[in-house]
Amino acid sequence: MTTYTAPLKDMQFVLNEVLQISKYSNLPGFSEASEDVVEAILEEGAKMASNVLHPINQSGDKEGCTRHEDGSVTTPKGFKEAYEIYKQGGWQGLSFDPDYGGQGLPYILAVAVSEMVSAANMAFGMYPGLARGAADAIHAHGTDEQKQKYLPNMIAGEWGGTMNLTEPHCGTDLGLLKTKAVPQGDGAYKITGSKIFISAGEHDLTEQIIHLVLARIEGAPEGVKGISLFIVPKYHINDDGSLGERNGVMCGSIEEKMGIHANSTCVLNYDDATGYLLGEENKGLRAMFTMMNEARLGVGLQGMAISEVAYQNGAAYAKDRLQGRALTGPEEPEKPADPIIVHPDVRRMLMDHKAFTEGARAWMYWSALYGDLQNVSEDEATRQKADDYMGLMTPVLKSYLTDRGYWHATNAQQVLGGHGYIQEWGMEQFVRDARIAMIYEGANGIQALDLVGRKLPKDGGRAVMTFFAEIDEFVKDHEGDEDMKPYVEGLAAVKADMVEATQWFMANAMQNPNNAGASSMDYLGLTALTCLAYAWAMSAKAALEKKDSSDDFYKNKLMTAKYFVDRVLPERSAHLAKIKSGSEAMMALPAEAF
Repeated sequence: MTTYTAPLKDMQFVLNEVLQISKYSNLPGFSEASEDVVEAILEEGAKMASNVLHPINQSGDKEGCTRHEDGSVTTPKGFKEAYEIYKQGGWQGLSFDPDYGGQGLPYILAVAVSEMVSAANMAFGMYPGLARGAADAIHAHGTDEQKQKYLPNMIAGEWGGTMNLTEPHCGTDLGLLKTKAVPQGDGAYKITGSKIFISAGEHDLTEQIIHLVLARIEGAPEGVKGISLFIVPKYHINDDGSLGERNGVMCGSIEEKMGIHANSTCVLNYDDATGYLLGEENKGLRAMFTMMNEARLGVGLQGMAISEVAYQNGAAYAKDRLQGRALTGPEEPEKPADPIIVHPDVRRMLMDHKAFTEGARAWMYWSALYGDLQNVSEDEATRQKADDYMGLMTPVLKSYLTDRGYWHATNAQQVLGGHGYIQEWGMEQFVRDARIAMIYEGANGIQALDLVGRKLPKDGGRAVMTFFAEIDEFVKDHEGDEDMKPYVEGLAAVKADMVEATQWFMANAMQNPNNAGASSMDYLGLTALTCLAYAWAMSAKAALEKKDSSDDFYKNKLMTAKYFVDRVLPERSAHLAKIKSGSEAMMALPAEAF
């Protein structure tokens, strides 16, 4: 019963008016991304998302994937046909290197399309998403021969891809990994071991699946220093490029999960499977992180996308459902009751939701723009800044957007009341699907530790100091503008709190590492609020330029920005207070008391 309509106007507002991507038309990729081209691509992506992918979201969830006796897996009804439409539309290679069949358009445009796909059907979007991540890792670390062998078919959507990290006894701590690789003397290796939680591990959407597998070469050092990455195709590939016999990798089972039922999350068993080293020996994590970092941004995008589709359905219900009367008197006296949108608490949930989702979109697209600049800018300082920002923002985007995406999905479910708890209405699926995003690609607590333990002190804190300086410049440029005053003051205040928190970490984390661990999630939350405040300030600036327009879009944007400043941004004070409380109260209780 759910619906999804891509928020095209808001997407175009962020791309064209907030970020003004046309300014980068001198750079590779952007030169082809004129405003009319971007508009056409988004419109076609919206049609696919709304008319092809979303109609099979609920049915796919109910049917799930089926494993057969031979280890093969079939996806739910309609998924093969939908994937064929996706493949024929060339969506997989939208921003990939043209040398391997991609269209070479900016990454930021691919992010916008991915948002629509994830919002329409999160489980479906994981199939091409995993394949694209695997292709990126091969593109970054493969030999010329490997690139020519695998990438054209992966980018054409003919072949799928996966990432294989987790084993039954280890997840985040990959140093405990047991899957082994035995050299064969001809450049190949025999891979043996079991991997669990492998999204898109086996399916019927593509004729071939290219697995990227972490394993330890015999005699390699223990721990993470002895891990290598291997390309293990589902089918052997003949010299002429055709597919040969089945390789020694088989789906042992499909995980029974809370959500994303239409994605085949598999246990994969490797039994002397033939694999090929990707990158250097014992440097597998470095190569895999190319895929993982992109996947983490994609997972953050999933959180925002689920928030968007849940909001749309919650708001539609609130405007239609009649229940009670407005506190100030009947709004629609001709009806037996008012729609629940008149009630302040329903407004609170929906406005929290709207302020998050629109701010998160601007923040995500801003980050994606830096992902482009990191690769195509001709200025070394810009590339350095972009690399710093991507490192700093990735754990924050992944963690905060998925935490809040889940929270807002449950709020949208709450708007529907009892109907939200019933399968028929579809809202409970959004909640179930959203939950995994807080866990996979590195649980959110791990992301917070990565932020404070690695990203914050990296290069003497250069990334965060550059970010602070950019905010200071924005505040200075607009401090005399009365229309911008609430947004600028809110941004300056949260940035000051983040500076204070950063200084607290510098003074207290080294002497007691538990201080860093205990306060890491609150520091990540404070960082996210700072980023959202900046995104909303930039959005308000763009909207104010059209304040005399007859289009209510800009007036509504400014009202939502004001709501963020007044009702969401005050969370900063709680984050700062908890950070400065340290770890004493958290670590005092003895383990046996739990």
